[in-house]
Amino acid sequence: MPPFGLLHRRAWASLFGQLLRPSGLVCIGEVHFHSQVSEAVLISQLKPHQEKSNFVIKTPKGTRDLSPQQMVVREKILDMVIDCFKRHGAKRLDTPAFELKEMLTEKYGEDSGLIYDLKDQGGELLSLRYDLTVPFARYLAMNKVKRMKRYQVGKVWRRESPTIVQGRYREFCQCDFDIAGQFDPMIPDAECLKIMCEVLSGLQLGDFLIKIPWKDVRHEMVAKKGLAPEVADRIGDYVQRHGGVSLVEEMFQDSRLSQNKQALEGLGDLRLLFEYLTLFGIAEKISFDLSLARGLDYYTGVIYEAVLLQTPAQAEECLNVGSVAAGGRYDGLVGVFDPKGHTVPCVGLSIGVERIFAILEERMKTAGLKIRTTETQVFVATPQKNFLHERLKLISELWDAGIKAELLYKNNPKLLTQLHYCEHMGIPLVVIIGEQELKEGVIKLRSVASREEVAIKRENLVAEIQKKLSES
Repeated sequence: MPPFGLLHRRAWASLFGQLLRPSGLVCIGEVHFHSQVSEAVLISQLKPHQEKSNFVIKTPKGTRDLSPQQMVVREKILDMVIDCFKRHGAKRLDTPAFELKEMLTEKYGEDSGLIYDLKDQGGELLSLRYDLTVPFARYLAMNKVKRMKRYQVGKVWRRESPTIVQGRYREFCQCDFDIAGQFDPMIPDAECLKIMCEVLSGLQLGDFLIKIPWKDVRHEMVAKKGLAPEVADRIGDYVQRHGGVSLVEEMFQDSRLSQNKQALEGLGDLRLLFEYLTLFGIAEKISFDLSLARGLDYYTGVIYEAVLLQTPAQAEECLNVGSVAAGGRYDGLVGVFDPKGHTVPCVGLSIGVERIFAILEERMKTAGLKIRTTETQVFVATPQKNFLHERLKLISELWDAGIKAELLYKNNPKLLTQLHYCEHMGIPLVVIIGEQELKEGVIKLRSVASREEVAIKRENLVAEIQKKLSES
């Protein structure tokens, strides 16, 4: 039988006609076809693709494919972030990629116009999720969860003008960590800031600073603590200097503030937060900033965002990616979904995966780093013809032992071709089997880097490979 691609379309139709069963089902291997499919439909489907004069193959605006090399870098970022979340005791959660439209509207203020609405698919008006925070709040309210520490990684969609060079897309990945529940003041907030510092330090992005906007702090003091606006503005005079723990202590020394009971209460939470941040060893990374804009509408308390500190020597800073992480407190969002308006205080953070990826990708291009796209540990090779069966038996033994192994999909590959493949792919070890090895009951184990070979008894091969891998 000629290759499938060479079969004439009428030959295909004839073949299908011969294979039709009375039951109405055609079975070729594990592929099933229904006999109701007419010959005309089959023929039309098998027609060669007709060229379209104006057809351009591309991804939609604001989206992109990720190559195997890019996925290696992305997975390393995500693994490091998720490890940090787990280290702090978070459980993983997932929510649908789309929500009922009414769940998302009026949660994002002016940004609500950036939500992607879906065409009505059967009575429900749906929208793609804009972030992971609102779906989390919906989950808490729907399941009557009063306390939870969770993390979530997933794609979100925003219909904004993309700036690819800055890591801004219409489809992008978010990594969120949130603490829901009623707890003593500032402890969860301090842990979120600690997590942000751990992630950014672990990714080795360079020096960074986490900024806290003064206008949100001022709102907290005036609206919730009852502080007179003029007293809050007096505090604001200090904040314009940009500072952290030393600034808070300086404000306590001001007689005009220290004699005001409400001012002391307002400053108390700030002092408590910076006390915890000092114990966590990150107080010097936190600063007030009058220039920081307020975030999404659901934030009810202090918000913060992390920015990389630019230095002239860092070429990648030309990317101007903006903040690489952000978060804050949103105590009222769960109550919006709860039928009785019961609230669950929440605080959380989001890691800017796309922006971090853009920075690291640019650094690797500059450094000319080569990235391994597979984790193959051993390659199964032979110098002789007609040894495919022996290679298949050998590689099956390695797979069964949990060893990551590959071979070339050819009956009689040249040994040099196989060895070149290992060097190109960065595979560290090669096992070689031939007639002589088969007779002597041994396998040659070759180091790709040093090109040294040793003969290993077949029954000891797996143990020897595992030993070599543990040493590397």
